[in-house]
Amino acid sequence: MMHSDTSGKSSRATPIRILHVVGILQRGGVETWLMHVLHQLDRDQIQVDFLVQTNIPGAYDAEVEALGCRIWRCPIDRTQPWRYARQFKQILRKGSGGNPYQIVHSHVHHFSGFTLRLAHQMKVPVRIAHSHNDTSPVSKQAGWLRRWYMNLTQAWIYKHATVGLAASREAAQDLFGAQWEKDGRWQLLYYGVDLSPFQTTEDADQSRLALGIPVDALVLGHVGRFEHQKNHPFLLEIAAEVCQRDPKAYLLMIGDGPLRPDIEALVAQSAWKDRILFAGLRPDVPRLMNSVMDIFVLPSFYEGLPLVGIEAQAADLPMVLSDAITPELDAVPALITRLSLQQSASVWAQEILAVRSQHSHQPNNIGLETLQSSAFNITHSAKQLVSLYQQSIQALEQETMMGSEKP
Repeated sequence: MMHSDTSGKSSRATPIRILHVVGILQRGGVETWLMHVLHQLDRDQIQVDFLVQTNIPGAYDAEVEALGCRIWRCPIDRTQPWRYARQFKQILRKGSGGNPYQIVHSHVHHFSGFTLRLAHQMKVPVRIAHSHNDTSPVSKQAGWLRRWYMNLTQAWIYKHATVGLAASREAAQDLFGAQWEKDGRWQLLYYGVDLSPFQTTEDADQSRLALGIPVDALVLGHVGRFEHQKNHPFLLEIAAEVCQRDPKAYLLMIGDGPLRPDIEALVAQSAWKDRILFAGLRPDVPRLMNSVMDIFVLPSFYEGLPLVGIEAQAADLPMVLSDAITPELDAVPALITRLSLQQSASVWAQEILAVRSQHSHQPNNIGLETLQSSAFNITHSAKQLVSLYQQSIQALEQETMMGSEKP
């Protein structure tokens, strides 16, 4: 793929108009990556708006609007898809400042089949399906109605997407099929992280005390939405085993989600409840990784490619994670330890304490230095995405010119 400067100053008199389709502009991995990308763009060349599938305000709404992007609200009721379709098409008719969108970039996994079908009907020329997750472990257990829905929407993606992007090989296979590499439309685009927040040093003692954590504690960190995928109950079992072995151990969990009350109820019954902390949604995850956490623990059942895993490596945090997570995440192998979810919480705890001992003697900044020159640097990721947008539009313009030249 051609790489060009993200400014694109040499190429266009009018900006490329793009509509990103997301669930909600919340502090999740996908949305955080999109915000990183947004800050890299020359908005005279790339005009971005967002369509969110909810009326609930998102944590990034104000920042998105401050950057000159419009947020369209198109709430989804899966029992009445025609209402969503009607409103979606109305938004496409209105376009960006009265001009039609040239690209619809959809991030809603299988449901992208429906959004891109609508975009195709409205003659949007470039239609991108973006796979951010590997949901195959859940899909294998789905009932007949869910399987019918996935087969239908996947067929629509094949028919209506002009481009498909994926955060990892597993994410590509999940949405585009086992033979995805044989179709030139489908390609990988790794998340890029803004590395600048990881280059600053913080007062670790003050950061810990502000959270009620002793300065000499061993802090296990986790960042993730409270949902089944992230496997919080097992995370609590691991934390309990570590706390039993180390009287100074704490678990810091960052995030929110539908299962948070259930997890809070489990913690309330735990003998270690005073050492398990809920920090909620935070805008300063890099700072907390840099100054508070000692080891990052990620026992997910499945992932696409978790952005927090890249951030943890940027913070030089050793990670103990599930072997169900794609090895493409391992930009800094020296920081990575993988364990099977079939192993007991006791085994995980033993490995965490061994990793702690091992990494206490290792130099800092190995992760940040490695990521600077990797595909996970936001400057690389944004350039690759802008290049894709530009090439897609240029190809359309060339087709239009060739068509007009025919007798």
